[in-house]
Amino acid sequence: MSKELHNTKSNKNEHGSMASYVNGLILSLNLTIIPYLLVVNELLTGAALRNTILVIAVLQMFIQIFFFLHLGRGPKPLYNVVFFFSTVAIIVLTVGASVFIMDNLYRNMLPNEVTLKLAQKEAISQVGGVPTGACNGNKDNYIVTIVDGKIVPASTRAKQCDTITFINKDKDNREIVFGNEKESVSYGGEDKVLLDDGRPETITLNETGYFVFYDSIDRSIFGNFYVEP
Repeated sequence: MSKELHNTKSNKNEHGSMASYVNGLILSLNLTIIPYLLVVNELLTGAALRNTILVIAVLQMFIQIFFFLHLGRGPKPLYNVVFFFSTVAIIVLTVGASVFIMDNLYRNMLPNEVTLKLAQKEAISQVGGVPTGACNGNKDNYIVTIVDGKIVPASTRAKQCDTITFINKDKDNREIVFGNEKESVSYGGEDKVLLDDGRPETITLNETGYFVFYDSIDRSIFGNFYVEP
């Protein structure tokens, strides 16, 4: 009889109580609603939004595990915990390596406007007598510096086939996009310009007109350039 009573108590400990299930459900719902509100209301953007969602996802994972799967309450809790964290480490390593590879490919390969990007890199201005939109040889170079959260100079006037070099002198990474706050656009085959601390990035001004650019991470950092034919 005592053995059966012991087994019954053990099973209850392993499966948890109704209160633990309810608490887990409430916490999970809250952690599902919060990212939705952040995205819909645009309370956060860029890297801040991504990092916040990742943190919330990890918290929700632990809630699911401890409130519903009851990790650590079984007959061999230590083995279960060690196995779980080993699995998590493998997943994090795999996902992290995948993100690193994709980021590296993005920096060194082609964005959406494949033809113009490739043509500009290879200086192919015509194919079969048809212009590609790429410049055949560059002219003047203009330096645009990000320092203390400001664009210097804020406005640049250039001619077609000149180049602009973006230099980030702040410690924070910058993600320069073109367009306005409501909609970003591609410029000359470039969807965005990723700037690490001190690492310059150069684009060719192969499209004429007036263009605005800003940091998608910190939208208070913005500037513009005008390209004449």
